[in-house]
Amino acid sequence: MQHSAVPELAHTHTRPVHWVATATAVAGVVALSSLLQPKPATAAQTAGPPARPAAAPVTTGVDFPLQCGPVTALVVKKASGDLDGDGAPETVAVVHCDAPMGTPPDGVYVLTHGANGTPARVVATLVDPKARNTVTDLRIADGAVLATLLGYSTADVPSCCPDLKDSARWQWKDHKFIRSTPAGARDV
Repeated sequence: MQHSAVPELAHTHTRPVHWVATATAVAGVVALSSLLQPKPATAAQTAGPPARPAAAPVTTGVDFPLQCGPVTALVVKKASGDLDGDGAPETVAVVHCDAPMGTPPDGVYVLTHGANGTPARVVATLVDPKARNTVTDLRIADGAVLATLLGYSTADVPSCCPDLKDSARWQWKDHKFIRSTPAGARDV
């Protein structure tokens, strides 16, 4: 029989004391790991583009660029839809001064959401009230604003009796609204 060159090591034979020491060490690690837990996770978002609002901007509290003197600006028509393709709806509002008599001219304004919960803001004027138009129809179709405008052929035509009817279409292109008039849409 050949003898080993290395003397027998006492720790290579398991004894009950070894099993008890191992079990105690494992129990200690499990107990300690239950005390030293990482902090709970939070649902914080990483920085990225701001969320797009799903609801269209409201006209309440908007400062329209309209000079009404002692009377207030009155929203008479509105339509909403995504006009610039960013996934967030805009609102188009027809506004005129709440005059006690006559037919005040309309302004047509595009609104978008204000920053950090502030009221919506005007980002474009499609029809300036100085043009003396009245808007009889307003809608959004296929990302375009469609309107029917009543106007005047000359400054001599009385405000009571517009003598022109015009259809207009505005489409967002190259970071601005481009107006087009459908063929045969203008009447006298």
